[in-house]
Amino acid sequence: MRITKRTNIAVRLLMYCAAHQDRLVTKSEIAEVCNISENHLAQVINQLSQLNYLNTQRGRNGGMCLAKSAEQIRIGEVFRHVEGGLPLAECFADADNTCPLTKACRLRVALQDAAQAFYASLDEITLDALVCDNASLLRILQPVACTR
Repeated sequence: MRITKRTNIAVRLLMYCAAHQDRLVTKSEIAEVCNISENHLAQVINQLSQLNYLNTQRGRNGGMCLAKSAEQIRIGEVFRHVEGGLPLAECFADADNTCPLTKACRLRVALQDAAQAFYASLDEITLDALVCDNASLLRILQPVACTR
């Protein structure tokens, strides 16, 4: 299974916010530290705020923070929400499916079972478990010092 760039960005963004729960973080600092384009990041921030994972505040002193505690955010849920209804394979796409084997294919069932097992294993992991007591990650997620 391949994870989309959007989901990868979403998890990095949430980890950054979890590592800095004591303050609002900015889009520009996340973009720099997590090596993400600000344009892609803005789209994901918008989606995560609509899904109630982030609180955002506009303006000069604006930024974002987690909308709920890191212990309450399950990674499987994040993946499901951000990935949305993306088909795992062509045979899962109603409109674009041109595969003549779909009605009799057992691989489709196996893939469906595998996807459910994948998400179930991620449901066991909280955002807090990814960040808490992870000194190496916390060092990486420190904002880059200004050299001016």
